[in-house]
Amino acid sequence: MLAARVPEVDHIGDEIARLSAEVDVAIARLLILIREFDEQRGWSNGFRSCADWLAWRVGLDLGAARERVRVARALGTLPLMAGALARGELSYAKVRALTRVATRATEARLLAIGRTVTAAQVERVVRGWRAGDPAADRREAKRRYESRAIHVHHDDTGMIVIHGRLDPEAGAVFMRALEAAEDALYRRSKQAAGVALVPPAAPTLPQQRADALALLAETALHHELDPGSPGERYQVVLRVDTPDQAEPVQLGQATLENGVHVSAEMSERLSCDASRTVMRYDAEGRIVEVGARTRTVPPAVRRALLHRDQVCRFPGCGLRFVQAHHIRHWAHGGPTTLSNLVLLCRYHHRAVHEDGYQIAREEDGTLIFRQPDGRPLPEGPPAEMGSLSRYRPSRNLV
Repeated sequence: MLAARVPEVDHIGDEIARLSAEVDVAIARLLILIREFDEQRGWSNGFRSCADWLAWRVGLDLGAARERVRVARALGTLPLMAGALARGELSYAKVRALTRVATRATEARLLAIGRTVTAAQVERVVRGWRAGDPAADRREAKRRYESRAIHVHHDDTGMIVIHGRLDPEAGAVFMRALEAAEDALYRRSKQAAGVALVPPAAPTLPQQRADALALLAETALHHELDPGSPGERYQVVLRVDTPDQAEPVQLGQATLENGVHVSAEMSERLSCDASRTVMRYDAEGRIVEVGARTRTVPPAVRRALLHRDQVCRFPGCGLRFVQAHHIRHWAHGGPTTLSNLVLLCRYHHRAVHEDGYQIAREEDGTLIFRQPDGRPLPEGPPAEMGSLSRYRPSRNLV
């Protein structure tokens, strides 16, 4: 009886595989239409983006809609992958992963890999590929940063519903703060239980996090939203693969404390003003040494820097919630001295490291700020002289 059923089961398996390939072919056609619809801005009748239109018209989750648009745009420049998906040779799951890192120069190689491994293995290949490709790192970091969002609304019962996405840096800070708030609430609840006649019911983990988030909001308002020193908020873990490090530390393979890989630019920004731990690994990946935790900017230097700069020095800013920036990064041999440091807010610190803005200090202490293309930033609106406009470089004196 069992032997007689095998051919029938095989037939069902063949039908599953055939229909799955047909679904992928249909998705390929769908992505072409999405790309054309997006290019012609067919969604611009009241919607902010093609993803918002898809979420409304098709019923996709907004995150899934953004991913469809991203893949559709990417396949417009990757004809080999687009063709493989259209013929049902490669699944949408594999294509979705491969398009995060593929370029015209690499798509043939990645396509060959995708045809021989599972979708889960493709994800691992992409993570490894991205770690060795600085350009892909920057694209992924920009994509993650641009997808950040917090959505807040009231439901029918009056509760506030929060749903959102944070980039890895902000997410790491948020989780550290949330854990600290949970610990504080747990200690308070233990003290209260010691004097209570009837012990209160233990809250669930989601309830604990909701209470912790409320405590974070209260604390922020109480301290006038002062986030404190970045050196206390961040700890950058640096992996050093060679036992004797003669060269300055390279940050291209840095990870946040939670294990999320970040681009070289982001790791340099975070490590400008952070606590730092250097870990050394042997050839088999085993930890052989863990250095002591140190401050990138010592407290005495930080106090002098805050006294001198006080606010973000980027032209036109002046925010007082600031981070210390190494003009020449310490990983490239820059000293942690006042002459090599400047205060920047988080937004402008990111602009310098990840968007290409440049800072230089002249011998007399003057700061020169330049745009990514090398042009000096103006001090303010250009002063018009007849039909001509003159831009002066921004010169912030110490």
